[in-house]
Amino acid sequence: MKAVVLGTGGWGTALALVLLDNGHDVTLWSRTPAKAEALTRTRENPLLKGVPLPEALHITADPACLEGADMVVCASPSFAVRKTGEMAAPWLRPDSILVTVSKGIERDSNLRMSQVLRQATGDVCKVVAFSGPSHAEEVGRRLPTGCVSACEDLEAARFVQDAFMNDCFRVYTSCDVIGVELAAALKNVIALCCGICAGLGFQDNTKALLMTRAMAEITRLGEHLGGERQTFGGLAGMGDLIVTCTSLHSRNNRAGILIGQGKTVQEAMKEVGAVVEGYYAAESIHQLAERENVEMPISRCAYEVLYQGRPARDVAPELMGRAKKDELLETAWL
Repeated sequence: MKAVVLGTGGWGTALALVLLDNGHDVTLWSRTPAKAEALTRTRENPLLKGVPLPEALHITADPACLEGADMVVCASPSFAVRKTGEMAAPWLRPDSILVTVSKGIERDSNLRMSQVLRQATGDVCKVVAFSGPSHAEEVGRRLPTGCVSACEDLEAARFVQDAFMNDCFRVYTSCDVIGVELAAALKNVIALCCGICAGLGFQDNTKALLMTRAMAEITRLGEHLGGERQTFGGLAGMGDLIVTCTSLHSRNNRAGILIGQGKTVQEAMKEVGAVVEGYYAAESIHQLAERENVEMPISRCAYEVLYQGRPARDVAPELMGRAKKDELLETAWL
């Protein structure tokens, strides 16, 4: 199979290596010719230090590499997905499979990534959402990892499952695209919050409380928008939330720690040095919750800290002082 991965970040590069391991003809595309040249010359991505890029992996900045591709993987940051889709559109065929591995919600439109790609490409082919607890650094080193391939057309989801699955990379299928994509976007916001907690000096009890109650509100919004409750307890939901909130591989977590320690939001993101998806998602999630009248106190507080300058230390007393509730009656995912 001919596969093209659009985006030379750590995640796109790691997925290209999985596909290459599985015997596919793989091209890694960069929108920047200089980066494509550097990767070709050094045969290493600085975002995956110590992981060699085999000579069999084609690297280019020429969009003509998309011609004849059976599967196209969009691994751009969420804010660039629309432009990437528009670039790819002329090369896609009705029988191509387009896979989105970007985790986020588009700013202003509040669309999920699969919806953005459908609009950007004129809905010319099937779109599969691919997500799960999967640090690129570990996937690149062939450490055991699991993800979910989601599409309303299960045949397309299984096609992607077959393309990626191997002894180190296990893939499950789902028809719940809404749940998988919302879980992927919302967990980035909570990872930022967990990092802020750590930066403020809070420890394991606080982070466990935050993650559990955050999953309740993520599920509440996800179900309201059409997602399946079970998805939020699976790999794309709880699995991805755990790995993103607890690991320093997570850019969202690292940025949150810096904010909790007193850095401004912009200083924290600059120090992390890569895209912090949770920052962008926080605004969209807040807008969605307001529009749909869904109670999401943790996400609301995250928005106020990230966009309105609210001191992070003021948040814990408010959340801890909320009205008393019954866990079994008030938690959507139980």
